[in-house]
Amino acid sequence: MKKLFSSLILAGGILALAPVAEVLAQARGGNPGLTIFSGVERENILDYRLDFRGRRGRWDRYRLRVPGDKLPQGAAEFRISYPDYYNGRFDTDEIEVRIDGESQPLKDVVWDEEGHFIAIDLEEPLEPEQKVELVFSNVRNPRQGGTFYFNGQVKPAEGVAIRQHLGTWIIDIN
Repeated sequence: MKKLFSSLILAGGILALAPVAEVLAQARGGNPGLTIFSGVERENILDYRLDFRGRRGRWDRYRLRVPGDKLPQGAAEFRISYPDYYNGRFDTDEIEVRIDGESQPLKDVVWDEEGHFIAIDLEEPLEPEQKVELVFSNVRNPRQGGTFYFNGQVKPAEGVAIRQHLGTWIIDIN
């Protein structure tokens, strides 16, 4: 009886701390979940944050982070592709590229709904090795929840102007 009681207390404590652990992980700015089997190599999984918790059918703000080591030649343009079953909505007037919290001037933002990608063309190329945050405000999350792989590419500011793979943001909408 005593063993059962202490097991129940331990299980209850773990369940009580689970939401706290999730909040701490999100506040830290990492992926809001543990990704074990994704089909994407760990070094290619990029961090992100959903400011309003990624609830299906609701408004949100996506913060897609790119570490500086993924931009050894700087950046002139970003392209984010998403799966055809993602039916959320983007507001191209509310997309920013930020460095240290400061919004960078953009030449153009194009949302190709049929091609399932967003292209962000910078007015001035970014210096190499800078940490970047792509901020998508006024996003309408899809009505159906799920896991969506957003793939990032960059057109370097230096060298050959061919888009290069940055990595993947594995976004969970629930």
